[in-house]
Amino acid sequence: MYNILICDDDRDILRALEIYLTDKDYNFVEASNGAEAVEIVRNQEIHLCLMDIMMPIMDGITAMVRIREFSNVPVILLTAKSEDTDKILGLTIGADDYITKPFNPAEVVARVRSQLRRYTQLGAAAAPEKPVGNIIRIKGIELDDERKQLTVDGEEAALTPKEYDILKLLMMTPGKVYSPKEIYSKVWQDSPLDNESTVAVHIRHIREKIEINPAEPRFLKIVWGRGYKFEG
Repeated sequence: MYNILICDDDRDILRALEIYLTDKDYNFVEASNGAEAVEIVRNQEIHLCLMDIMMPIMDGITAMVRIREFSNVPVILLTAKSEDTDKILGLTIGADDYITKPFNPAEVVARVRSQLRRYTQLGAAAAPEKPVGNIIRIKGIELDDERKQLTVDGEEAALTPKEYDILKLLMMTPGKVYSPKEIYSKVWQDSPLDNESTVAVHIRHIREKIEINPAEPRFLKIVWGRGYKFEG
């Protein structure tokens, strides 16, 4: 049984989300502002938070920062289309994902299931795992270097040999930024010349296979003016 905290000051949204997520394995806990949410996470076992940004007493961003002081529970922000700045800020300082209003029910279900899988696989201490034997595993993304196999949240995904080598390079040193020339040199073992576009194409294809939303990646990120990194 998963305890899902839904925090929103609009009761119609609370009801709608509970209807979308109706599942025998989900138990819902409600909060109407960020301060209530912080206390609930502090005092109860919560496996996932759905948190609105704009709320009275304490907004969702502030509440998430407070929660991150003592818990790694996944937080999905509920945002309006006009809240792009808050959305970016939230992802930067600790949110795991976001859902834009008005909600697409299928998207809500998919994102909640994805975050629950990642959280239960990693456990409460959601930190990157160091390679064990031939396995490299970070936040639900797993490379089996013996089989040259990629799994995303337990489901196998196909990579070309070059895509695999690029992803392995980045996952071996999460957080380290590699320039396109460095990636080309290490993976193709050749002089990089002007092959930044080649690397960019491969990065795009990898994102399509490991990210929920490739246009706004959570794992394989670009550092403007420097290169690419895998967010650990």
